[in-house]
Amino acid sequence: MKQAFLLFLVQACACCAFQPISSSRVRLGLSSTTSTALSDSSPMEQFNEAKQSLIEVCKGSNQSLDTIRSRVDALEEIAELVGMGQASASSGLLNGEWELLYSPEDITRSSPFFWAFRRAFPEQSDQIFSITDAIPAPIKEVGPAIQTIDLGAKTLVSRVKVATLGGLATSMMTTRCTIVGERGLESILLKVDTTKPEDSTVLQKLGPLGAAINENAQPFPSGEALEKVAEGSSTVCMRTSFCDEGLRISRNEDKRNEVYVWKRKSFGKGMDF
Repeated sequence: MKQAFLLFLVQACACCAFQPISSSRVRLGLSSTTSTALSDSSPMEQFNEAKQSLIEVCKGSNQSLDTIRSRVDALEEIAELVGMGQASASSGLLNGEWELLYSPEDITRSSPFFWAFRRAFPEQSDQIFSITDAIPAPIKEVGPAIQTIDLGAKTLVSRVKVATLGGLATSMMTTRCTIVGERGLESILLKVDTTKPEDSTVLQKLGPLGAAINENAQPFPSGEALEKVAEGSSTVCMRTSFCDEGLRISRNEDKRNEVYVWKRKSFGKGMDF
């Protein structure tokens, strides 16, 4: 079973051609002039400055994890002081659609499927990932990555757009998860259910036949397959240390030093801001 599942992942990754994207008041990593201005501003002004600083640095190319973490630390510290973005597991603000701004490694690793895969294959996963990461553009292009969280329905859907051959073929690699519980004030437990390439442009070119294939093709039961390899591996913990009406900072609990920064695209049902 393990060999068959490893073969499935390598084939899926090769076909989809994954690739990477693209504190306190004075620890923002800004210029000394800006830091001095912040020290003279109110806590809420410092909070807004720290938040904007993180967003701007995430938009840059090839930013180091240390640089991002310094901005994250700054924001989380002042956010706690002003009471913003706290208790994400129970605040309801996780609800909605989110687009990835920053990933510490390949964009696809933002998907809970890959967090679970690492739990099932702790020794082989990095070697497997390195194979697909080495495929150069324009043979492969990846992004954006989108997550849709519905706390009422207890679901998280991860979608990553992948393109091959200079954009001739694209699809949305979609992993569906069930929210099975909470852990403390900041974390939710996710059980990976299925993984499937959706909205394939190749199938769209086939007209009604392609649409029928896309709708009726069964998703791969990735969670079940992972469980057969290592019991409990399909359940992962997403810790969100900050979440407000526009920005979210989340981590894979198994790799707490790495952060994923998300910007909100829309609010969930019943949310009005």
